[in-house]
Amino acid sequence: MSNNEKTAVLKEILGGYNRTGHELLFSCPKCKHHKRKLSVNINKNVFKCWICDFKGTNINRLVRRYGDTTQKAKWGELTGQVEIGQFDEIIASLFPDTEEDQPEVVKLPNEFLSLANKARSLLSTKARNYLNRRGITDEDILFWKIGYCPSGEYAGRIIIPSFNEDGDCNYFIGRTYQSDWRKYMNPQAAKSKIVFNELYIDWDEDLVLTEGVFDAIVAGKNSVPILGSSLKEQSRLFKKIIENDTPVYVALDPDAEEKASSLVQNLIKYGAEVYKIRVSPYNDVGEMPKKEFLKRKEAAKPVSSEDAFLQKFINSFKF
Repeated sequence: MSNNEKTAVLKEILGGYNRTGHELLFSCPKCKHHKRKLSVNINKNVFKCWICDFKGTNINRLVRRYGDTTQKAKWGELTGQVEIGQFDEIIASLFPDTEEDQPEVVKLPNEFLSLANKARSLLSTKARNYLNRRGITDEDILFWKIGYCPSGEYAGRIIIPSFNEDGDCNYFIGRTYQSDWRKYMNPQAAKSKIVFNELYIDWDEDLVLTEGVFDAIVAGKNSVPILGSSLKEQSRLFKKIIENDTPVYVALDPDAEEKASSLVQNLIKYGAEVYKIRVSPYNDVGEMPKKEFLKRKEAAKPVSSEDAFLQKFINSFKF
């Protein structure tokens, strides 16, 4: 297949370009900088904007996001992925919107008090001390809207609420800060309908998937805990990732390797750009210093479909 033909399609989508060696320099459609700073290397199948750092390891992402139906179809023919031309239709047929898919609304406990308040009590101090021991800062408390309950059903528990895209509470985590109590007490809800803290997610940026909410706090603001679910294709979170063509960094617990491999393979099957973050020897991301996590995230390599299949094959022999 001719790189000239691919270049012609990219020119239709992105406009004029300058050539520097094997790189094509276009105007970035994301930041719209007046200079041509989006570097595209067709041979290596990578792109990067040197202004806004919009980048990827698959040029298909550019085509899917900014091309029209005809351009997508043409690119699909040139790359052997004919289905890309019907990507929007495929997504709509696989993940149709129904009333059952609409996120639930959950009521926070009446006794909930924000830990961002300046007024301190003995119980709020205990709750804050617990969070501080876990490396959670005042900034984290403010962003994640963390509170506690001094009385009632959730007394003695840290409460970390989640909000859907409309700003309604759709779930919360109730974690005890008393060592002799049951660790978690959470509301009944269909986890397939929940995108934790959906209100604050930027789907155009890298998204980190973690196991639990304390892992997500360490991983950063654009992180979503999957709450112990296996993240099936029908879930709201999976649908959002595929619809928005969001790059995903998977950082599940080391003892959930089989689940992580299955998740990675499913995401890749639908064309997602996926990276795997090494968590071991830590038991989970929550145990990791934030600087160490960022270091590992930067070092993470994209996972190919061959890598994902091989890992799943290896896991099948583990007992």
